[in-house]
Amino acid sequence: MKHPFIHDLSDKTLEDIQTTLASLTTKLNYAYRTGNGALIHQLQMAMDSYREEAGKKMDEILSKQNLKNQVSIQKEGEIGNQNRT
Repeated sequence: MKHPFIHDLSDKTLEDIQTTLASLTTKLNYAYRTGNGALIHQLQMAMDSYREEAGKKMDEILSKQNLKNQVSIQKEGEIGNQNRT
């Protein structure tokens, strides 16, 4: 669930998002130790918003790298021989 007061994170860099997630994780640990349920819920929503944006940014990076999505299942001996026929 996204946090209702966090709207647009597209202007943030991936590094900024990761730094913020680390900070939110520290705060979430504190909230769990103190048993503050309302704060835990708010922090989890904020983290979900940042994680979603981090996922979008990672997808953009991976799509720009043009990686193959296929895995070869040939036997080890067949891989070297496929160009010789």
